[in-house]
Amino acid sequence: MSGAKQALRPAAFLDRDGVINVDHGYVGTRERFEWIPGAAAAIRRLNEAGYLVFVASNQSGVARGLFSEAQLHELDGWMRGELAKLGARIDDVRYCPFLADAPVEAFRKDSDWRKPRPGMILDLMQHWPVDAKRSFLIGDKERDMQAARAAGIAGKLFPGDDLDTFVEKCLENAGNSRHQDSR
Repeated sequence: MSGAKQALRPAAFLDRDGVINVDHGYVGTRERFEWIPGAAAAIRRLNEAGYLVFVASNQSGVARGLFSEAQLHELDGWMRGELAKLGARIDDVRYCPFLADAPVEAFRKDSDWRKPRPGMILDLMQHWPVDAKRSFLIGDKERDMQAARAAGIAGKLFPGDDLDTFVEKCLENAGNSRHQDSR
């Protein structure tokens, strides 16, 4: 086999609602989207530190019929465009629109992508050169932490407030414990 293998990189997996934007409940359109303070600066900080930046987010609003997948993709494109204007980049996104008891039959599925299961994270790790030992997920709920553990990465529980300040601390801690075994 020829060709060099891509070097593994640390990754930051971000939940969306409650981490990147204020969780107003089932945010599926720009009109309902409100940035968390420091979100763009935090993502730019991760980019500059050499991290891959991913979004991994349950979006059962699709399964509940509150907004469509097309609206979700439109919001994602807008969000990524706004971040790009501020020098910040999200490398890839995974959403889980499924719900086991969904009102919308097309999205009625017990999916391994739905957190607390790790499917979205594992899929991103399969498609990108992720160094799991140096990676973490930032989420605002216990199910995010459970998904991180199940995927074999660290989980960082975001209490709200300023995301950039939180990410700065996460990166400082990652630098201090880079060679320590996390078990």
